[in-house]
Amino acid sequence: MITLGIDTCEGRGSVAVRRDGALVSLQRHDSSEDYSSWLLPVVERGLRSAEATLREVGLLAVASGPGSFTGVRVGLTAVKAWAELLGIRVVGISRLEVMVRQLGESGGFAAASFDAQRGQVFGGLYKRDRKHGWTLIEQEMVIAPDGFVKWVAEHADGEAVRWITLDTELFAGRPGWNERAAKGETLIPCSDGLAAAVAELGEERAREGKFTDPLLLDANYVRRSDAEVFWKDPASHGK
Repeated sequence: MITLGIDTCEGRGSVAVRRDGALVSLQRHDSSEDYSSWLLPVVERGLRSAEATLREVGLLAVASGPGSFTGVRVGLTAVKAWAELLGIRVVGISRLEVMVRQLGESGGFAAASFDAQRGQVFGGLYKRDRKHGWTLIEQEMVIAPDGFVKWVAEHADGEAVRWITLDTELFAGRPGWNERAAKGETLIPCSDGLAAAVAELGEERAREGKFTDPLLLDANYVRRSDAEVFWKDPASHGK
C-alpha cells in the first residue's frame, strides 16, 4: 500500500511517502515558498520516488493542526479534494500527538509544543498508559511558554513530565522552566520532517479501522485567524 503523509501546520512542514510499511521519500519545506504552490509538485516528486501515482495511493494521512490558518487549510483542502475525486481513505492526526509519540512507549505525562508566533506556543499535555495509549489531557492550546509550563505543572498531579518541542529556545532560561529543570526534567528537541511520523501513525489508525470522513475532516487551528478575529470582533480593530 502507498501512504501519503502531509504536514503543512507551519513553516517546517513536509511530505512523506511510504510503500508497504517503509518510508520511501521525505521532503521538507525548507524555503519561504507558499504551500499553495509548493505542495503539489513535492507530492508528485515523492510519488515518483515510490514509482507510484496519486491514483495508487491507498491512504492519505494529514496533520490537521494545530498550526497556522493558511498552512493547515492548504494541506486539508488538497487531501479533501483527492479523497473525493479518487476515493482514497483519510486519517486526520494532531501534530502534537505525533510529536509526543516520538518519545516512545514509556508511560506517564508528556508535553509537546512548538512556536505559534506572537510570543505563544501551541501546546498539549498527554498521558500514556498500557490500556489506552496516549490520551490528551483536556485540550490543545495556544498560550505563552510560561503559561504552558504552569498549566502542565498544575495538571500533571505532581508527576514528572517529559517535554518535547520544536523550539527549545522559547523555554530555556525562563523562571517557570527553571523550576522544572531543577527537578531533573529536560527539553527534548523534536526533529522536523514530521510527515513521516504522520504517515506511520496514519497506517496504525487505518489498521484499527479509525478513518476520518473527508467531509468531516476539520482543521484544529486552536487560535482564530486574524481575519476571523476582525470579522467577529470589530472592536479589536486598531488594537
